[in-house]
Parts: sequence; structure tokens; C-alpha cells
Amino acid sequence: MDTNFLKSNGIDVDKGIELLGDLDTYNSIMEDFSEIFNERMERIKNYKEKGDMPNYAIEVHSLKSDSKYLGFNALADIAYKHEMASKSGDVNTVNNTYNDLVNEASRIDGIVDKYLDGIDNDDESDNNSDNVADAATTNTSANTNVQTNTVSAPNKKVILIADDSSIIRDFVEDIFKGQYEVVGARTGREVADFISKNLDRVAVLLLDLNMPDINGFQVLEWFKQNDLFKKIPVSVITGASDKESVDRAFTYPICDMLNKPFERENVKDVVEKTLDFNNNKNEA
Repeated sequence: MDTNFLKSNGIDVDKGIELLGDLDTYNSIMEDFSEIFNERMERIKNYKEKGDMPNYAIEVHSLKSDSKYLGFNALADIAYKHEMASKSGDVNTVNNTYNDLVNEASRIDGIVDKYLDGIDNDDESDNNSDNVADAATTNTSANTNVQTNTVSAPNKKVILIADDSSIIRDFVEDIFKGQYEVVGARTGREVADFISKNLDRVAVLLLDLNMPDINGFQVLEWFKQNDLFKKIPVSVITGASDKESVDRAFTYPICDMLNKPFERENVKDVVEKTLDFNNNKNEA
């Protein structure tokens, strides 16, 4: 199955591929979206029923970001409205439009499942063809010795990516595969736990501001109180576009800010800048 199926269902595939780099990455990220869909929607439902608007806002913010990456524009727009309503404590709007969110999310999930099933069937068909070709050439290649060299990544340091979206964590991991070990954290508490045990291994922290449990601003304050900015350079990744959040983030000695949705080159540039910031600091 090709991407025309997605386009015919209102999905902006071209924008998704532009952000993620190529179709293989796009398909891989879509698989991640599908795998966490039911768990995510259950969390959204639970937070709504409890009236827990702060955590509800975080979950629909994550849904909005992931939807933007994959070109699910209608779902991203609805999730954004829910994010804004829940942040302002507008429970009535959340409740009155909740079915719109669930219905569009379910529609997208069905489309994604059908698309991924089609890809799996195409791959299986290709594999069967390859097996036939391999069998035909077995006798001519039986005496050929093949040697494969495996090159390990040089001195793997850790890029710690703190974001409640598994899609973004996996996206960053794919970019730096073989160069760095990429460790993901969903909450600020997980960031603090990892750094407390692995301080010398972390080369860069990419920190989202909107996370459940302990948010990005609380992590920045923890860095400040424990004098960690001198040891680990931090760049912020965020979907927040309001001037207040941006200005507040830059009251801390962060290196840079990366606004969602971002492309592969944006991530590379910010990580390189953050690493250079660390190297220049050490040389000074």
C-alpha cells in the first residue's frame, strides 16, 4: 500500500516526510504512534474524568505534537484546542468537545492500522520473491566466503532526551544512531534519576518544558540549585510559543531552544551547538 491511501484520507504525508526526513522514518514513527495509541487515549480519558486539567493538557499537547509530525492536521487542531482549554481550566469546553477529539483520534487510528497492515503485506510479498531468487543462486555462491565488518560507535556519550512523546524520543534516537547513546525520559523525575546515577556520561540534555509529574521548568530549577549547568549543557525543546514561556526559559543558562515541530537538520544543529557550548566552556 502506498501513501496515496493516506492522502485520500486527508493526511498531509508530504509534510510528515519533510519533517521526519524520509518515508522509512515516517513509517517507523507511525508504528510507534499506533503502538501507544490505546494507552495514550486511556490516560486522556482518565485525566478528563478526574478533572485533572494540568495532566490532561500535557497528554493532549503530546498528541498534538505527534499528530503534527505525521500530518494528522485535523487531529492536531482539535488536540490544540483541548490543550488551550485545559490549560485555562475551561472544563466545559473540554467536556463538550471531547467526543470530537475521540472520534477523530479513532478515525486516524483505523487509517494507520490499515496502512501499516498494507505495508506488512507488501514486505511479506517482497520477502517471498527474494527467497525464490536466493534459492536460485545457492549453488553458484556456496563456495564464496563473506566477511562483515562491524564498526562500533566511537566513545558513546549519552544524549538525554526528555519528552513525554515517544515519537520525538525515537526520532532523536534515529538521528544519532551509531554516534551517541540516546536515552529517553518521559518525566522530569526520570531525568533527575538518570543524571543522579550517570552524571559523567551525559553530553547533552534536550529538555521539553511540558512533561507530566515534574515539568521542564522544575528540572531547570533543579539544575540551578545543584550547579549542574556547568556539567551538562541544556537546550530546550518545546511546543510553547508564548513569549512568557520562552523568556522564562532563557532566565536559565540554557544553550538554545528548539521549537516543535522540528526537522532532522534542526535537531542536528542544536545538538552540535550544545556540544560546542560544552567544549568551549571546558577549554575556557
